[in-house]
Amino acid sequence: MNEDKGRLHTRIRLDPEPYRQLRQQVLERDGWRCQHCGRLEQLEIHHIRSRAQHGADSELNLITLCACCHTTLHSGTESS
Repeated sequence: MNEDKGRLHTRIRLDPEPYRQLRQQVLERDGWRCQHCGRLEQLEIHHIRSRAQHGADSELNLITLCACCHTTLHSGTESS
């Protein structure tokens, strides 16, 4: 039997300074552009797999989005 079965999974959240550094790395990696529309302003970092779904604070799970695209993505109102 898997001893993890039924156990709550805890995710370690980075402290503010390491998270700030990670955010900077993601912005630089993404060329300081929204990866959806290309905007250069009001940039935010989005968790591809959310923290609520145990998404990690890691470069592989983060992407740069502008505030508008980030809001649209979370509201589920994006049109194709």
